[in-house]
Amino acid sequence: MSFTKEQVLHALSHVDDPDLRKDIVTLNMVQDVVIEGDKIAFTVELTTPACPMKDMIRTACLNAIKMMVSKEAIVDINMSSRVTSQRKDDQAVLPKVKNIIAVVSGKGGVGKSTVSTNLALGLGKMGAKVGLLDADIYGPSLPLMMGLTTRKPNMVSVDGKHKIEPIEHMGIKSVSIGLLIDETQAVVWRGPMVSSAIRQLITDVHWGELDYLIIDMPPGTGDVHLTLVQLVPITGAVVVTTPQDVALADARKAVSMFSMGQIKVPVLGVVENMSWFTPKELPNNKYYIFGENGGQRLANECGLPLLAQLPLVQGIRQGGDEGHPAVLQADELISAPFDNLAATVAQQVAIRNANMEPTKIVNVVH
Repeated sequence: MSFTKEQVLHALSHVDDPDLRKDIVTLNMVQDVVIEGDKIAFTVELTTPACPMKDMIRTACLNAIKMMVSKEAIVDINMSSRVTSQRKDDQAVLPKVKNIIAVVSGKGGVGKSTVSTNLALGLGKMGAKVGLLDADIYGPSLPLMMGLTTRKPNMVSVDGKHKIEPIEHMGIKSVSIGLLIDETQAVVWRGPMVSSAIRQLITDVHWGELDYLIIDMPPGTGDVHLTLVQLVPITGAVVVTTPQDVALADARKAVSMFSMGQIKVPVLGVVENMSWFTPKELPNNKYYIFGENGGQRLANECGLPLLAQLPLVQGIRQGGDEGHPAVLQADELISAPFDNLAATVAQQVAIRNANMEPTKIVNVVH
């Protein structure tokens, strides 16, 4: 009994990635096909480390080989992952970073830094190489949430230039203005100084190879946001809100900014934070303190996916204050929503890279 590589690829060309809606051969996901007698071995490279369709794709591959090549074939399928990228810029800035994700909100106090921190750690937990940049110059939260208040980044020499080395902690690389100044010192800077600081935190940091760089943006829509889109190609933005109408009104402005004709940065979806309050003593109870399903309404209105609904529970707040983020906690009531968020964002990045225009640096004309 003998098979050919062409037969195997033809069979696998009938297996579609459910998210990307293309067959896995066209997507170049089938690698290392080896045929020895009646044994067929190959690797399927998924586009995200925690693909929710992994088992479904594996089963579909097995069935395709059995039906279209031979029922007697002994099939060995290795499922691996390779995070995709759609960067088509000159890569003068952050040359080894595949995807840059901005986490934004229209107003402060909605938990944007909590989402940024746990999203970065959740992606790292899945096996991705992740960096976390705290770009909220006036109110940096990363040092406290990551338990880094006593640490300072070192300087390293890269190609003859002095660069800031991110602090590696909990499996990810982190940098914040709060790591470079006294934690009690207020940052009293005008807009141009803030924009200059953002440039330095991106260009003067040795980020190295990353699958994802998560940028925790300041609230609102202003100088920092324009500086960022003009400096690096943003893969997409994640908009954080609470279900409350006043938060939703500001979140709409954040979506609107990234959708403007001059900017056109894809919005990956909406995260609804503080969706309901669940007491520790009553884990099955939900109290909708800030309203119900506001994030879902915003997502529907803007034609975006709802990436997650995150509960308001004491362990999330406490973990952020104590430098022990929710996604790394043992209690699944606390960690599971952020695990799901990370998987969903990775999924949306893969869909965006497969189906949308390449990322580019924005040229904003004043």
